[in-house]
Amino acid sequence: MSASAQKILIADDDSSIRLVLSQAFTRLGYQVRATGNATTLLKWVSDGEGDLVVTDVVMPDENVFDVLPRIRKQRPKLPIIVMSAQNTLLTAVNAADVGAFDYVPKPFDLDDMTNTARRALARPADSEAAKAQARAVRDERLPLIGRSTPMQEVYRTIARLVGADLTVLITGESGSGKELVARALHDLGRRRDGKFVVINLAAVPRERVETELFGKGDGDYGKLVEADGGTLFLDEIGDMPLDAQTRLLRVFDGAEPALNPKTGRKPNVRVIAATNRDLRGLIQQGLFREDLYFRLNVAPVRLPPLRDRTDDIPDLARAFLLRAAREGLPSKTIDQAALERLKAHAWPGNVRELENLIRRICALYAEELISARIVERELAEQVTMPAGEEGPVTLATLVERHLASYFADQPDGVPPAGLYDRVLEEVERPLIQLTLAATRGNQVRAAEVLGLNRNTLRKKIHDLGVEMSRGRR
Repeated sequence: MSASAQKILIADDDSSIRLVLSQAFTRLGYQVRATGNATTLLKWVSDGEGDLVVTDVVMPDENVFDVLPRIRKQRPKLPIIVMSAQNTLLTAVNAADVGAFDYVPKPFDLDDMTNTARRALARPADSEAAKAQARAVRDERLPLIGRSTPMQEVYRTIARLVGADLTVLITGESGSGKELVARALHDLGRRRDGKFVVINLAAVPRERVETELFGKGDGDYGKLVEADGGTLFLDEIGDMPLDAQTRLLRVFDGAEPALNPKTGRKPNVRVIAATNRDLRGLIQQGLFREDLYFRLNVAPVRLPPLRDRTDDIPDLARAFLLRAAREGLPSKTIDQAALERLKAHAWPGNVRELENLIRRICALYAEELISARIVERELAEQVTMPAGEEGPVTLATLVERHLASYFADQPDGVPPAGLYDRVLEEVERPLIQLTLAATRGNQVRAAEVLGLNRNTLRKKIHDLGVEMSRGRR
């Protein structure tokens, strides 16, 4: 069908937006009708008018999310583009749930809007593949992807929190997308115009954590001051040493003396923390302050692992394929059998592992269509413990599994420098801590159990910052 034979229905209570869109679509040769209310739009659709609807969400008479199901019932093949100035994750998800072709946040780029309209009008209306591709285009632009029940709950929680300025604690396994949730809370919240400052406490040597956070003077004022007016994201908060925890607690209590030299005032930051560890377990071991836990856990967000939302894997995979192509890797599609094989995998590295797999396949395989055979070959190369495998799980297997997730969690698959010492430190600290707990703080006995000289043990306790919270020293 030629453009001149196609009609676009525009609904927006803002007359300037109606005018801009009407002129743009008319110049492209489309017929256009525009209205400022949902009632008129619904009447036009009921009368069989229009090949595409472009509509705002909030209208004077009705919310379009209440109208769209009626439009879908009357004309299920009519494509609908939803636009809104309420740029929340929940708006995008609601648009998808009511069957919108795409969601466009305001203010929009006019070229993006007209290109989206072209795609909607050119789409085979009853093609499932076309619908999946349209979802992938939309999803690739969203901070979080997925329409499963567990993710719907995450979206609802985010929607409730973006309008507040509460401290948030995000829990979830490595690679599940905790930083993406934190970024969504920042980008959609009141502090969106401020900085989003990240410190990964698992990647910072323990002796440098306080300096990283609070600076050392002489122009180095630390991440806390850098985040003034914005959001400070403390990733892997469970790895923060106790002395730094004490100082962070003073930030919440208003007792921290650090000042922003530009304003002369204490930094005003929203703290979002995340961890893949059991903080309550660390509290019981004396490794995490309970009072700090309660200050951080004002608004908890639990992010589900990928194995608990396998229905999202097809949408994730297609979005990652588009993202890979946009970044310069060969463009590919994926067949249904390959998607089913991906859904059957355990994904110990979660969403990050899936994205890295997709990128690796795009880079290494010449085939334009990703088949189940290709997926099977790549998954076979990964060292994982199949679900339900019998027999004891060795320490080496657990360490390898943890490291595989850690590598998968890095943006480019490569951790920061100094990995060897950090890994040894992570193993040594809990080993010594648990041994001291088992020997009730008896260092002579602990040194014997560990096979270390007592002076060596004392030096390690000091260097590693092992807390002596029980028994004799």
